Amino acid sequence: MQANQVIFVVLRFMRRPILVLITVYAVSMVGWILIPGVDEAGEPQRLSFFHAFYFLTYTVTTTGFGELPNTFTEAQRMWGIVSLYAGVIAWFYALGSIVGLVQNREFQRSVAERSFAKRIARVSEPYFIVCGFGNTGALLTRGLSEAGKTVVIIDRNPERISTAMMRDYPSEVMGLCADARVPEHLIEAGILKANCKAVVALTQDEEVNLKIAVTARLLNAGIWAVTQSTSAAHEDTLSTLGANVHIVDPFQTYAKYLGATIKNPKIHTLNQWLAGTPEASLDDTLSLPRGEWILCGFGRMGRWIRDALEAESIATTVIEPDPGPEAKRLENLVEGRASQETLIKAGAKTAVGVVAGTNNDSDNLSILLNARALNSDIFFVVRQNKYRNQVVFRAGKADLIMMPSMVSARRILFLLIAPLLKTFFETLRERDAAEADYIDTVIARLQERVGGTRPRLWTVEIDQHSAAAVAKLSRAGHDVSLAHLISDPVDPGRQLACLPLVLRRGADQSTTVLPKLDSAVASGDQILFCGRPRAYRLLEATMNNEYALIYIMTGQEVTRSVVLRWLAQRFPRLETAGG
Repeated sequence: MQANQVIFVVLRFMRRPILVLITVYAVSMVGWILIPGVDEAGEPQRLSFFHAFYFLTYTVTTTGFGELPNTFTEAQRMWGIVSLYAGVIAWFYALGSIVGLVQNREFQRSVAERSFAKRIARVSEPYFIVCGFGNTGALLTRGLSEAGKTVVIIDRNPERISTAMMRDYPSEVMGLCADARVPEHLIEAGILKANCKAVVALTQDEEVNLKIAVTARLLNAGIWAVTQSTSAAHEDTLSTLGANVHIVDPFQTYAKYLGATIKNPKIHTLNQWLAGTPEASLDDTLSLPRGEWILCGFGRMGRWIRDALEAESIATTVIEPDPGPEAKRLENLVEGRASQETLIKAGAKTAVGVVAGTNNDSDNLSILLNARALNSDIFFVVRQNKYRNQVVFRAGKADLIMMPSMVSARRILFLLIAPLLKTFFETLRERDAAEADYIDTVIARLQERVGGTRPRLWTVEIDQHSAAAVAKLSRAGHDVSLAHLISDPVDPGRQLACLPLVLRRGADQSTTVLPKLDSAVASGDQILFCGRPRAYRLLEATMNNEYALIYIMTGQEVTRSVVLRWLAQRFPRLETAGG
């Protein structure tokens, strides 16, 4: 399709120059054939069609072989002057048209799309399509690339695509400057391919995100469609598209996370460490105080956080300069901007926490300074809307910084590379209600097996593509356990620096958090691992190397030679004697 489009654009722009060249050459050759010349004996002779074309061809290249095959007459030389000047003018016109064609944006777009489609056709590994390369898209692309995933970016802004292609990513990242709402562009990005795992819609327009998600699901019903949305109407529409559609609301996600952190601060510690946050450690503890909180701004973020705090029986006071009908129904409402006077009315001197959740970074920083001036011990949660203001917000030294793009990117990243992580945290919260020290036990095991280094999360599916050796031995009746998988292939008595967090059975979809290492795995199972990057590489090699896995399971090395294996089966005594 793209090849035909490129040919169409070339023919459309070069039709007239080509016709001019053909006309000039045709008239010139006819003249050379009709004008008589003389041979060496002085007899009349006309040029053949071949000699006329040959003469015009080498003169165009300015080579100048002379008058061939015989010396020209004056009439031929006069026609040569006419034809040569006409040819030069025609070629100048054609070359100018070629330069204009190369500079034409439609031609450049067609060539870029064709090249992009050819690269996509060659991709054999699983990959993800990210529509929109704003703050969230850029953060998600970086996270997927560092996780070893191939990413395809679609964005209408050519500067964003150029920026993406200039960045140094650990894995392959491809970009297309196009409108992702157009189905043709999604098809060019490979949405119909079996190894395309998900389409993520992260444009700044939620209507566009909705259309991309709907188009993706209609084109490929088996693909994951992930989109960022904060509108209830859009969520209702997206929820009708099926189970493989995932909606991420950064404000709702962060509010739930804040509520869970208030209940158990270790949730924050574990989440920051698993996310690979710089300087995060399993030894860190951040406690959110219980008492009265002040919410500055009652927009999407303020509503969700108020619900989360009230679920933990924490009283809140709302400061809103332009309250709507819902805000006016609140008992504790202070109208106005969050100045020192307004903060005093809201009880900032005795409150334990303040949330600056407006959609303006300058206002949020002003609230931070005003609240600190009134109460230096107050716990501060601030919303950072634009990524470029990161340095200023860090200088403000807020206790927690909520950046919607970071929340969405991290949530989507975990959803794509570690979908079982949600089950892991849900189980932690449930078990924490019954066992107060359960999270401490989990953190201790992670500290022991993985250490304080930045961890890597990855999901393994036991099938012929991702774990060929495991699937083959399982079908043959061998019990392959988790302990076998995490054993060091060089020294089977030593385990790799990784830990299985969740095991989901393929047969009945039952899940087990922190499964026992003697648990056998089978085809269709999914396992969420957390470990060091080296452990990831060795484990992946073990799962796809039949000989290494057999050596780990039995302690015996199996020869890879077909002849030696046949001799061992034919004469078992030779194998025993050799051992």
